[in-house]
Amino acid sequence: MALSLQSPPCATLSASIQKGRLKTLAAGFSVTPLPAVNFSLRRSIPRILASASSSSSPSSSSLEAGENNELNAVSAFSEIVPDTVVFDDFERFPPTAATVSSALLLGICGLPDTIFRNAVDMALADSSCAGLETTESRLSCFFNKAIVNVGGDLVKLVPGRVSTEVDARLAYDTNGIIRKVHDLLRLYNEIDVPHERLLFKIPATWQGIEAARLLESEGIQTHITFVYSFAQAAAAAQAGASVIQIFVGRLRDWARNHSGDTEIESAIKSGEDPGLALVKRSYNYIHKYGYKSKLMAAAVRNKQDLFSLLGVDYVIAPLKVLQSLKDSPAIPDDEKYSFVRKLTPETATHYHFTNKELIKWDQLSLASAMGPASVELLSAGVEGYANQAKRVEELFGKIWPPPNV
Repeated sequence: MALSLQSPPCATLSASIQKGRLKTLAAGFSVTPLPAVNFSLRRSIPRILASASSSSSPSSSSLEAGENNELNAVSAFSEIVPDTVVFDDFERFPPTAATVSSALLLGICGLPDTIFRNAVDMALADSSCAGLETTESRLSCFFNKAIVNVGGDLVKLVPGRVSTEVDARLAYDTNGIIRKVHDLLRLYNEIDVPHERLLFKIPATWQGIEAARLLESEGIQTHITFVYSFAQAAAAAQAGASVIQIFVGRLRDWARNHSGDTEIESAIKSGEDPGLALVKRSYNYIHKYGYKSKLMAAAVRNKQDLFSLLGVDYVIAPLKVLQSLKDSPAIPDDEKYSFVRKLTPETATHYHFTNKELIKWDQLSLASAMGPASVELLSAGVEGYANQAKRVEELFGKIWPPPNV
């Protein structure tokens, strides 16, 4: 039975977070540091988290129908997922899917009143967690309960799948990742969330990719993130990951300030943007060789990026890009932007891959193939997510035990 609390636990958390000026939460696929964006998520209006992978097809996108604008034009080719933490205008950009993460938990507890606050409070009042002997096990239990409770609420609010972040502190521990996913799935089962509505978001380390392979063999859907090289994408596809996420803009940013990465330099030499080139190669590899994985392009910075990726399964686009698309009429034969599908399964069959790219990827070959960009960006992403998870547990620890326990 859950404990009765004299005051909502998150009230204490809210004050603590506000001192640190946390004004937003990184839902979906952004990497720390968190942007300083004001938002609201109130009980009175169902405005919700929005960025993640979805099980619906591009044609089933919840974007407005019947309008002859660029947004609807591009939605005919790829599913466009808004990259935002919370919608201030649910009517204009209703989300199709969502991600629940440690950053989201931090954000929820930093708000005075949200539709997800009760999910966190109930987790912190759970007697099964409170009865555990060690502080570490209690905080881990509270964390798991909170992330699943919020995920369960999100499943009721979006038509697609909800991706649940797996603790990034386990990124280099295959067995630890699998145990964590099993624990989370058990908690989801307890609140009657069907497993087909869920993805489990795992960093693209070799250990994470191997965990995905084993989980997928059990019928558990995985979402591999922090992919910055072809080797990672190919290994994840071979592992059978349900969703593979590539950060287009982050590779471009790295290339502007660094050198020495063979894969990036090869793309630039060919006149291609390194992030867009990686999405293209990965898409063609998946479709040419019949892998089941869906490909997601994130960190899309502008309309030209989006138009260059038409045909990829999912595109995570910022609200400013979506608004620009929505406000722009779709003009046939537009000289600046062409509404033509750039990536198709048919053209993928003609794409050439070298023998080195067609190997069966293992830990050694993956480590050898990853250049400095993918190594650095993967490490930064894992560290950022791990720090957020640690911060959640530290905040929970500050308010435990409640006054009446």
